[in-house]
Amino acid sequence: MPQETPRRIVAELASRGYNAEREAVTLLAGTADPGRALERALESVPEDALKLSAEHVRATLDEASGFAEGRAAAGDHASASASVSASTSTAASSGADPSGIDTGPASTSASASADLDSSGGTGAGAGGVTEDPSSGSPVEREGSPAGIDRDPSPAEVTDDVTGRSTGTGEYEDFVATFRDRYERLSRLLAGRINHRPTTAVDGMPAGEDAAIVGMVADIRSTASGHWLIELEDTNGVFPCLVMKDKGIADLVDELLLDEVIAVEGSLSDDGGLLFVDSLHFPDVPRTHRSSTADRHVQAALISDVHCGSQEFMGEAWSRFADWLHTEEAAAVEYLLIAGDMVEGVGVYPNQAEELEIVDIYEQYEAFSEHLKEVPGDLEIVMIPGNHDAVRLAEPQPGFDEELREIMSAHDARITGNPSTVTIEGVDVLMYHGVSLDEVIAELPEEKASYDHPHRAMYQLLKKRHVAPQYGGHTRLAPEERDYLVIEDVPDVFHTGHVHKLGYGKYHDVLTINSGCWQEQTAFQESVNIDPDCAFTPVVDLDTLELTIRDFE
Repeated sequence: MPQETPRRIVAELASRGYNAEREAVTLLAGTADPGRALERALESVPEDALKLSAEHVRATLDEASGFAEGRAAAGDHASASASVSASTSTAASSGADPSGIDTGPASTSASASADLDSSGGTGAGAGGVTEDPSSGSPVEREGSPAGIDRDPSPAEVTDDVTGRSTGTGEYEDFVATFRDRYERLSRLLAGRINHRPTTAVDGMPAGEDAAIVGMVADIRSTASGHWLIELEDTNGVFPCLVMKDKGIADLVDELLLDEVIAVEGSLSDDGGLLFVDSLHFPDVPRTHRSSTADRHVQAALISDVHCGSQEFMGEAWSRFADWLHTEEAAAVEYLLIAGDMVEGVGVYPNQAEELEIVDIYEQYEAFSEHLKEVPGDLEIVMIPGNHDAVRLAEPQPGFDEELREIMSAHDARITGNPSTVTIEGVDVLMYHGVSLDEVIAELPEEKASYDHPHRAMYQLLKKRHVAPQYGGHTRLAPEERDYLVIEDVPDVFHTGHVHKLGYGKYHDVLTINSGCWQEQTAFQESVNIDPDCAFTPVVDLDTLELTIRDFE
């Protein structure tokens, strides 16, 4: 069956606001008339359904004459798709430091096996960085070389705000966002402590042990150097004091306003203050083990292409595209792009002086032409970034229909920022990464820095939210649901934005910031950004081992 058919079905469902089970797509694609079959299924789908199930598709199509023939035609493909179920990896993580940050997987594949650089650096001798593949004979781009048989399954997308945005900017919308955030994150913490609402704690006798789950409303130091944290739940606010000589005092340095935490301790003599003995983040459980694919297949992860900039690295991109057509890249079936496809217009001061293409639509047309250089049988998933022509406030819906039409090469799957993309049973959380600026600015350098962006990503996993602090530099849109909560632990966390390459493992979650395809601009030089350019992290989905390829 041509892979084009399931891709078009998934794209059509997405345009109408639906997700679908993989088997449902397979059944539809296997009918004699997939377009009609899809319409028939959508006509009878329940009004409150957001996902098209295989059971519903079977029930719908069984009523139509001729379905048995189409079902038989889909049989072989359905069997193949069924084998792409997730298998849990039982490989133990490598050693962890006292903060709970894993130093990385045991090894990474490259021209030779090497330890994954826990610092995320890309300097001389960094493990897993390959030689420049541009040497040797030119690569034909007309098609894949003989013997390459890519057969990617359609990506499944969840937690996408596209088509579901409800915010109007009214006060009630903000209340709904924070209430949803609190309720979902407090459930993650509820199993660890026996907490009570703030109103109940306020009525407890002095000196009693107590626990609270709350959102950080304020943090300030006292005259004696202790830390006073005000925690807010749906009932009220309660003050909590972390003494400077407590072992948990250094955790206060990691706190951001509006994140949800839990504390345990004892009440003061007057009952009006909780002395904190322990502090808990929602965090990724240390027992977490990531899922892997049950066949050898790879995904290339990139971001920040910035087509339209004078500094866009077109030749490096072509070397990357050439490599994708080689036997060496035969296992690469997925290309995930984490935002900033184009340079945009008016994003930063005097940007016009650094533009090669000044019209935003022409920038996307140029990007689409570059996208055509990569093999047509790749499954491509793209999310927007802060330079793209979508709303700046997060969560960002996917591109509008006009831009989707411009970027229609290879039927790329376009989804919102952030989104969780499931490929071969592996959940990849894709987030462009604007909040990394805020995390790096607020936290101590050893816990988050531009040179090691994956450490800032560890903090987001720890807080189980991709942009916890409201009212800072990260623009956040109020929605009925907080789409920025990391409710389900991903297997891979992929970001961009900061133009720095960084990678590592946090509680068995592979974290990757994939650098950029734009050389240093005058603006970046003025703010001391030295970008890591033209690197491509390639993930083995069956092992979650990582190779870093250099196309500069």
